[in-house]
Amino acid sequence: MGEPGREEYEIHSFDAETQRLLKTALKEPGAVDLEKVANVIVDQSLKDCMFSKEAGRICYTIIQAESKQASQSVFRRGLLNRLQQEYQAREQLRARSLQGWVCYVTFICNIFDYLRVDCLVLQLHRIGEQLEKMNGQRMDELFGLLRDGFLLQDGLSSLSQLLLLELIEFRAAGWRTTPAAQKYYYSEVSD
Repeated sequence: MGEPGREEYEIHSFDAETQRLLKTALKEPGAVDLEKVANVIVDQSLKDCMFSKEAGRICYTIIQAESKQASQSVFRRGLLNRLQQEYQAREQLRARSLQGWVCYVTFICNIFDYLRVDCLVLQLHRIGEQLEKMNGQRMDELFGLLRDGFLLQDGLSSLSQLLLLELIEFRAAGWRTTPAAQKYYYSEVSD
């Protein structure tokens, strides 16, 4: 996926002011109204299926940049709230525009594609130990698949590989982060 902020994004379909807003959100998310950014991205995604494919990558980059700058998730919250509103009105969206519905589903799929590893790791950090106590055999199967995904899957981003490796080590250490793992995986995070 490359380094956030150094990639080129397909935002030429926007007016100059909106392009500046998006470029700023990608580099300095704290400097703009992130709820407005989320609405702009969703609105355009519902109109343009080609952009909805790009929008997942843009959203992922903004989420990553925001998490590095602040301990908030204003953009993620705004994006998820807006997507939930659209989902609740899905029947009206489908009746109004089948193309809009296809664009919406495409956008959701692309967001999921970028965030699935992050979500999995976050949830297993929270409840993995409890799930293992409930059904250790299923967790063994899951971690076998994760290991294979980490070692064998082509096209997996370096960040996804790092997250999966950290999760495998987290489980191997009894669902605890060892001091060595803390230093290795989180050395760039300030105290």
